[in-house]
Amino acid sequence: MMYGVIMAGGQGSRLRPLTLTRPKPMVEVLGRPVIDFVKDAMVEAGIDDLIVTTGYRGEQLQKHVSAWPLQSMKTHSREITARINQEDSPMGTAGSVRLLSDLLTETFVVGSGDSVASFDISGLLAAHKQSGAKVTMALWEVEDPSDFGIVGLSAEHNGELDGDLREGYISRFKEKPSPEEAFSNVINAGLYIIEPEVLALMPLGEKFDFSKQLFPMVLEMNWPMYAKTIDGVWFDVGNPMELLNAQSTLVKRMKELPFPMPNGKVLPGNGFCMDDAVILGDVVSSVISSNCFVEENVKISNSLLMSGCKISPDSIISNSVLGQNVVIGNGAKLDNVVIGDDVVIAAKMDISDQRIP
Repeated sequence: MMYGVIMAGGQGSRLRPLTLTRPKPMVEVLGRPVIDFVKDAMVEAGIDDLIVTTGYRGEQLQKHVSAWPLQSMKTHSREITARINQEDSPMGTAGSVRLLSDLLTETFVVGSGDSVASFDISGLLAAHKQSGAKVTMALWEVEDPSDFGIVGLSAEHNGELDGDLREGYISRFKEKPSPEEAFSNVINAGLYIIEPEVLALMPLGEKFDFSKQLFPMVLEMNWPMYAKTIDGVWFDVGNPMELLNAQSTLVKRMKELPFPMPNGKVLPGNGFCMDDAVILGDVVSSVISSNCFVEENVKISNSLLMSGCKISPDSIISNSVLGQNVVIGNGAKLDNVVIGDDVVIAAKMDISDQRIP
């Protein structure tokens, strides 16, 4: 039996006001909560016992996670168990997992519940076993690593760092490097395979972080750590524009990626319209979620409408994200706007570069 732990305690402050009413892992990408992407990857790899660590608005995750076992029977024809472990106070990524150490007595998998990625966990498990590592990390290759934590690899344990490697033993970490400091362009993708003895390095009940504290500690002890770069896609949907980017990429590459698509139709510019949405206006490069109604003479581009939005005639919406049940009045113009749930925008309003809770 192998446990899969999904970290879902974050508040998602950069996604506000969308996360004022939901935890970040419950923000939807193509009609599915973000957390379901890593859950599906774990179940596909044969992991049947899932634990979700929660904090902010954990009651929403409790309701959502409780439906996973029945969904698994329908989609994978096998039973899984799924439960949450609610934190009373923020424990950090590693600290939240440390609370489960009585259960995690064998090799286990940990994944971030707020990213969209095409993880091949079976391949990572095979690499972990073959390498003899205490920790194996999924990596993602980026053009500019300055906003991330980069990972340096070597061909063998305690070997020489080789910035061109995409798989190998971890030899060095660096947070948010300058161009001069960047010794590689592969970053921590937020999925780990861990041996239970690693948890014992942390004090119980204290806030602790995987990438900033625990993994450098493992490296300092000279325990072998391995890493492998994933193929496909990886998005940390940490801000509204990244949310838009993730959705258009999934639509564009739907035939090659291992993700289920909702019922609906593809729109021009890698947009998508759910089956039960009604569009009478002009929509390009946008996602229109279920139960939305877009009236005549409306122009929408590079935007996301969450479920239940009503867009009145002659409105223009661009580069924006609208939360659930937002109503836009006649002739309103929105550009680079993020609107929280249940907001009503009056007719003829002209709004740009704002976040409206």
